[in-house]
Amino acid sequence: MVALRLIPCLDVANGRVVKGVNFVGLRDAGDPVELASRYSVAGADELVFLDIAATHEGRETLVELVRRTAEVVTIPFTVGGGIGSLEGITELLRAGADKVSLNSSAVRNPNLLKEGADRFGSQCIVIAIDARRKEKESNWEVYVKGGRENTGIDVLGWAKKAADLGAGEILLTSMDGDGTQNGYDLELTQNIAESVQIPVIASGGAGSIDHIVELFKKTKASAALLASLLHDGVLTIEEIKSELIDRAIEIRPS
Repeated sequence: MVALRLIPCLDVANGRVVKGVNFVGLRDAGDPVELASRYSVAGADELVFLDIAATHEGRETLVELVRRTAEVVTIPFTVGGGIGSLEGITELLRAGADKVSLNSSAVRNPNLLKEGADRFGSQCIVIAIDARRKEKESNWEVYVKGGRENTGIDVLGWAKKAADLGAGEILLTSMDGDGTQNGYDLELTQNIAESVQIPVIASGGAGSIDHIVELFKKTKASAALLASLLHDGVLTIEEIKSELIDRAIEIRPS
């Protein structure tokens, strides 16, 4: 069995890591380069860096910040936000990113996933999906522009299409769970993980080790994205991994 992964997420706006609840009410959570270095040293398996304001502000990802972050980490590093072309993907990979995460631009131009996978390999292309449950229903819709715009697209169908086009991984965020620390959306995660043949990173809602254990035992997610739990100092990577190992979860030691 491939070891499961713990992945800290750095949501960045105005050059600072921020965290909110349900994509709003953002508060400062620290310097991205400093946090990236800390999590890399602590034994995180990968990192995700999302410039959450880039698409909304109509600009490209902060390449220089990506370059500085890449210099201090020794683990795989995914970058997303405002990437709308093959040239943009190339620039970020050259700046030190191992993978790029596409969201709004892929919804606008799905062929960008295929073009990116063909040129750089599927292992470099992550499709980020921000999902919100339809009221009183058991299905979810895709949101773009940092969660500001509902596309009306069915999440399950989009995940399958993105995988078929060449995405090598799905970063699946429950907007309903984001920042709440009430637990991952297990139903959403399992529905997506069962429908595709590529790894799924679950995001949105981690508030305790029990939530992470529940995610890995009850779904086929291959990784847990963590933000508030780490940024607020509730738990460390080392503490989480030690506990997961004690509970027979297949994960790399710190």
